[in-house]
Amino acid sequence: MRLTVLASICLAAGGIAVAIPARAQHATAEDIADGQRAFASSCAVCHGPDGNIIPNIDFSRGIYRREYTDAELVGIIQNGIPNTAMPATARMTVAQAERIVAYLRDLPEQDSIAVGDAARGREVFFAKGACDDCHAVAGEGSRQGPDLSRIGLERRGLEIEDSILNPTAVVQPDARTVRVTTNAGDVVTGRLLNQDTFTVQLVDAEEKLRSFDRKELRDFAFVASPMPSYAGKLSAQEIADLVRYLSSLQGS
Repeated sequence: MRLTVLASICLAAGGIAVAIPARAQHATAEDIADGQRAFASSCAVCHGPDGNIIPNIDFSRGIYRREYTDAELVGIIQNGIPNTAMPATARMTVAQAERIVAYLRDLPEQDSIAVGDAARGREVFFAKGACDDCHAVAGEGSRQGPDLSRIGLERRGLEIEDSILNPTAVVQPDARTVRVTTNAGDVVTGRLLNQDTFTVQLVDAEEKLRSFDRKELRDFAFVASPMPSYAGKLSAQEIADLVRYLSSLQGS
């Protein structure tokens, strides 16, 4: 169940948000990786990939309602918080809870969004980066690439940064580019929207929705992403600002 690990995340029990830079003691890379998998599978759906959906809580920057020790976080994971929606997770062992805590403590040390500025990042998106030539945010921009209005809920800051610097390394399903060749010899390239046994739907380079009957296609193939790498094109600060802006996009 998704509630299994929610106890580690729902730390909004009142108080003032504070930054907690301390990292879990003696945590290995394997411990952190295990904690990350637990967070992604059970917590990110409700709390976002960066753990920043709850007001005044942002795990990616080490910001909590108040300062917690590792032992206190482990206790919350196992016992929940009385009179709140956060349940106890009696079947979770201390070791499992400690790995989740290790991952949460490690997040601020990983993510460049901690030093980015969302307002400056928006300027990069719509000006120097010209990201709106392919992507849209809240209806502003192009439909050629995936809509990014909720990208902050769907991907972690580090994953967004990887896509900006190395866009061909990991291509999300809604960002795959295909090339179809009809029996008449017409070639159309675009972003794949859907495919089934009988048809293929895509958005072409002119942002037109196209649907093809597979019987009318001579060839259908995936091709490399047209998104360019911004490594060397944007400064480190501009990258951090852009990542921060994209991470802040969580829809309406």
